[in-house]
Amino acid sequence: MTYDILFLRVQPGSTFDKTMQDRNSAYDPDAEPDPVNLTGDQRAAWDRLTRQVAREVGPITSEEYLYSLTLWRDGPAGHLQLDFAGDSASIEIPYRYSGQAALPIMAEAYSLARIIEDEAGLEGYDLEVDQPTRTGDVHVAAAKLGGISHWAHDHLTR
Repeated sequence: MTYDILFLRVQPGSTFDKTMQDRNSAYDPDAEPDPVNLTGDQRAAWDRLTRQVAREVGPITSEEYLYSLTLWRDGPAGHLQLDFAGDSASIEIPYRYSGQAALPIMAEAYSLARIIEDEAGLEGYDLEVDQPTRTGDVHVAAAKLGGISHWAHDHLTR
């Protein structure tokens, strides 16, 4: 189980919610997922994104898989993962950062979110706290991550 931030390509005149509803209504759980097939622009966005994250956030590892391109960030703040599929992406953060330890990793996640928005043209939304990443409050997100992590540690690891 992870804390998830979602990114979608929202067309002009549409909203994040409408775009997500359209994607969800077209989802077939029995269908085999389509392999990632990035356009030239999407590939260039991924390349810019990975360079900028490495420069502004810190060292990364990245790999290409059949269904997404994946970036990992393991640094002093903690671990996060970005999966990128061209018109969508997601950041996943494990629930292991209790209390104030959640703020540094969430700050990195929101920095990464702004880079994704700027370089790939995707819109980010933190569904966990119901706020856009562009204008959202990182402290609110960190409090949610830290609270759930604390609860999970107290109730699930004993």
